[in-house]
Amino acid sequence: MRSIACLIACLFLSISLFAQSLFKHGRLQVTKDGHDLQFTDGQPFFWLGDTGWELFHRLNLGEIKQYLDNRAAKGFTVIQAVALAEFDGLRKPNRYGDLPLKDLDPANPNDKYFNVIDSTIHMARQRNLFIGLLPTWGDKVTKLWGEGPVVFDSINAYTYGKWIGNRYKKEPNIIWLLGGDRPAVKDSNDWRPVWRAMAKGIIEATNHQCFITYHPWGGENSTSQWIHNEAWLDMNMFQSGHGGGHDVACWDLVKRDRSYTPAKPTLDGEPNYEDHPVNPWPKWNPDNGYYRDYDVRKQTYRSVFAGACGVTYGHHAVWQFMSEREETINYPDRGWVNAMDRPGAFQVGYLRKLITSRPMLQRVPDNSIITQGQGEKGEHMEAFHAADNSYVMIYLPVGKTITVNTANITGKIIAWWFNPKNAEVQQITVAEKMNSMEFTSPTTGTGNDWVLVIDDASKGYKVPGK
Repeated sequence: MRSIACLIACLFLSISLFAQSLFKHGRLQVTKDGHDLQFTDGQPFFWLGDTGWELFHRLNLGEIKQYLDNRAAKGFTVIQAVALAEFDGLRKPNRYGDLPLKDLDPANPNDKYFNVIDSTIHMARQRNLFIGLLPTWGDKVTKLWGEGPVVFDSINAYTYGKWIGNRYKKEPNIIWLLGGDRPAVKDSNDWRPVWRAMAKGIIEATNHQCFITYHPWGGENSTSQWIHNEAWLDMNMFQSGHGGGHDVACWDLVKRDRSYTPAKPTLDGEPNYEDHPVNPWPKWNPDNGYYRDYDVRKQTYRSVFAGACGVTYGHHAVWQFMSEREETINYPDRGWVNAMDRPGAFQVGYLRKLITSRPMLQRVPDNSIITQGQGEKGEHMEAFHAADNSYVMIYLPVGKTITVNTANITGKIIAWWFNPKNAEVQQITVAEKMNSMEFTSPTTGTGNDWVLVIDDASKGYKVPGK
């Protein structure tokens, strides 16, 4: 059997020249208005994440390469993965037989285990991917449920944070995610000192050259509820999750987070996974069917159109990397290799292309643009316009006729229908621009979602999503 060092070398030699490095633009940072992300040179950044939680724990390097190649090709920009994994991650070794900690001690990490993470970060950088790195899953701090065991306190959390921060301080493609599906505060329990200590270690080790957020638990919970004012938190994150049924009001969660001061970006770090059972937590069985790509589109589009700085997609088999080697968790209906090419994984890439086809840092959420046709729950629409009124976008989860206020768009307009299923675009003939205009989507009814794009013709914007 080839050594892990040999395999790493072969993998790096096999990497062809990729597109010009995204990281030439500098470090990731928050925009001046506090609502979006950009690089230090001003280049906008759209967070399109994938939940690869068990990536380091359950895959070998060849499989990791296969996964990263797939996600890069689809336009993902962030891979969320966990160093100390959820499913017995402290006592069950990785694919090379290594455990992450010696004697379950966070102050005594096992260097051999972290070699796989090192290699993954390097491969991700070659593919213009950030690693949203969780130093630990939350059950090692706040058990509540799951494998645990709880091994962190505020002392060793600082030590571990400083160790892992120092290990990756030179890597430009790291986003730090604390939390791991757990609250920072619950009832009379307050775990903020532990997370604060871990963040302090990372910040000191990286000389403040780090970007930190926090992955909360589900049930429509957000970091803004517990730690918005923590100096170490650069970005809020919420989890609309899988347990609330169809059409959880993710748009309201975005608006809630955007209402706080100081302003911080926010996004849905875990909406409904594609091919996840619909039944509410903790039952998780397929009696009521599965979330499919239409459910994914509705939630991802509406959160982004409501003002999120991006969104994270997830597939129920991919996050756990379900295969014949592993015990299945909560009824996945296929293996991870097959699941990588499910429709929703392509379609969230179309969302990123659509948003970045216009000046994305100018987005201003504004549902008052929709003067007739707004619906509730499954029919609820979200809209935004550019700060200079040079374009408008409206997401219709159900195709229908709507009336739009176009008074603020000066001069001639060009209008388009963008299909979120396949990124096909139809230009709409506009005879004469009026202050209020009616538009009917090419197809109507449930399952037929569309995006209406209206441009100021003088701007010469390219075809939406291209």
